[in-house]
Amino acid sequence: MFRSALRPLTSAATASAATAATASRRVAVAATAARPLPRASQFHSTVRAFVKAGDPLPDTDALMENTPGQRVNLAEEAKKYNNMLLIGVPAAFSPACSGTHVPGYASHPRLGDFELVGVVSVNDVFVMKAWGETLDPAGQLGIRFFADPTGQFTRMLDLAFDGSAIFGGDRSKRYAMIIEQGKVKSIAVEPDNTGTSVSLAEKVLGAVTP
Repeated sequence: MFRSALRPLTSAATASAATAATASRRVAVAATAARPLPRASQFHSTVRAFVKAGDPLPDTDALMENTPGQRVNLAEEAKKYNNMLLIGVPAAFSPACSGTHVPGYASHPRLGDFELVGVVSVNDVFVMKAWGETLDPAGQLGIRFFADPTGQFTRMLDLAFDGSAIFGGDRSKRYAMIIEQGKVKSIAVEPDNTGTSVSLAEKVLGAVTP
């Protein structure tokens, strides 16, 4: 008789606890549903695209030419030269840069269409000077070799990549850019950063006919 009297009490207590737990869960779900979702700007699921047609050149004097004391601001240079060609390379003296990419532009008949032709690489200024003298010993081509030792100019274009595995640090993607009146007219960037498929002279300036 004593045992039978306890059973209803235990069942009632269990039911009461279950009801309270269910009510608590409902409150929690309702609070979560009412909570505002984070704004889309809090998520960085997209990466800013690199420099594109219509963009101005970076306004910086991070580039060097011939000596560390000779700084170059291409945004300022663009005020003097309406038509410019900028060739970005991953490394001075590398096989593709020395054997294909820059020589292709140096020998292209349309090179003279541009008032300023420059090669940019994330190298020190002494390496770039020596490389320029190797590719153009007589200094007749009119191509200028710009060092971007800190990579600042290249990063401002959003054209840097991690080249640690090959070059020991960040380098510039391979690209070719045509600038008119201080703004980018067109740009060809190698999809794999270092290849030679879209940025060669014949692709950017047109095939050379015999």
